[in-house]
Amino acid sequence: MALKRHRLTQRRQAVGYTQEKFAEKLGIDRSTVVRWESGRGAPQPWMRPHVARLLQLSLDELDALLSHAEQEPAPGQLRGFALRNPSGVDLATAASLRQDFDELVDRYDRVPSAGLLAEAGQHLSHAAFLADEARAGRAGRELRLLQADAATLMGQLVWDASQRHDLATARGYYDQAVEISRYVRDHAAEGHALLRTSYIALYGVKDARAGLDLVLRAEERAGAASDAVAGLSALHAAEAYAMLGQVEECERALVRAEFRLGRVDSMDSAAKLVSPSQFGRLAGSCYLALGQYSRAQRLLELSAAQSTDRKKSRAIVLGNLALAHLRQHDLDASVQVLDETITLLEETRGGGGLTLAFQVGREMRPWRKETLVQDVYDRLLGLMTLA
Repeated sequence: MALKRHRLTQRRQAVGYTQEKFAEKLGIDRSTVVRWESGRGAPQPWMRPHVARLLQLSLDELDALLSHAEQEPAPGQLRGFALRNPSGVDLATAASLRQDFDELVDRYDRVPSAGLLAEAGQHLSHAAFLADEARAGRAGRELRLLQADAATLMGQLVWDASQRHDLATARGYYDQAVEISRYVRDHAAEGHALLRTSYIALYGVKDARAGLDLVLRAEERAGAASDAVAGLSALHAAEAYAMLGQVEECERALVRAEFRLGRVDSMDSAAKLVSPSQFGRLAGSCYLALGQYSRAQRLLELSAAQSTDRKKSRAIVLGNLALAHLRQHDLDASVQVLDETITLLEETRGGGGLTLAFQVGREMRPWRKETLVQDVYDRLLGLMTLA
């Protein structure tokens, strides 16, 4: 049954429909499409002419797709099949390889990055090989985009797994992603790689001015190509301005970010980069840097309530929230939030969250003789042992 799901999903993606849009065109619920693609049903005979038209197939081709799915390689075998037949890779195969990659990306925020490096490296090397061998055309372009995104992910994973220490390797992957994105003229992918590069300056070498220059370039490159990338770039521009103490510029960037993020829809190729908690997380970080701790606390508490499904991002939110409490001299609240942060970090090992947790620990030194602080210090020591 998994084979049937794979082949039908391939064709839908190849013609450019999301599940939601495909269902809307057919006048059915998305759950029906999900059932078809999971092999638990198929379009009724009276509906098949409409389905065939949308999928740009004849009725015979649609029947063959639904009836002979066993002739397609299973999802877990698809990359091996493509590597053995690189010149035959078509747009549908490229779409399935992209789906496989997207499933890897979805795991990033839930598990330690070190455990994903080998798989991400395979995606990158396979995409590069297939892009070199594939015939020119849309399939080749999609494989180059997959290569660019895989390079960006590798930079992200290296940066996170090294607890934000391996700047050079991460930067090398981001530079590769920028070069490929420019080659295929995809400004959204280029903007995303530039945005990731800016994190090295902002959070690695702590050079807010250099980070600001990079993030503004990312926003400019994304431009009309992606509200998601442009909006996220504006958010990090706001944080860079906050680090520089430029309040008015920070708030203008936040307004710009809110506007761009509010326009993101399913047609944006980078829509999956955006989550409901991001604006509050970055805005809270901005006001924390500006010394407006009460305002930061309110935003971070709201963001924490919205970020339950993204554990690494949630650890960063909670780390900043612990700082906001501590800088308002609310030790009990700070320790409570830091304790929750550590619980997440024991599972995910997120570099950003670890950096903040240790920063909170350093700022708690004046209270180090307090029993509750000693207890949380023991947990921080445990994190250092695991690092």
